[in-house]
Amino acid sequence: MTPNVGTIDRTLRATMGAVLLYLAFLSGLPLFTAPLFQYGAAAVGVVMLATSAFKICPLYSVLGFKTCKEC
Repeated sequence: MTPNVGTIDRTLRATMGAVLLYLAFLSGLPLFTAPLFQYGAAAVGVVMLATSAFKICPLYSVLGFKTCKEC
C-alpha cells in the first residue's frame, strides 16, 4: 500500500488519538466511566495513532482520497 496521509493530516490524527486515549483512561470524566465510551474512545484513539504512524488510511484507499502532496 502506498502512503496516502499527509503531514497535517498525520499531525491532527496523532493529536486526536492521544487526546482520546487520555480522555479514555486518565481524565476521570463521568462520560468515560461507562465501558462503552471508554473502550470506544480508546479503540478510535489507537486506530488514529496507527494510521498516523504508518501514513496509510484504509478508508482513504477505498475512496481514492489522498492528503499528501508527494504521493
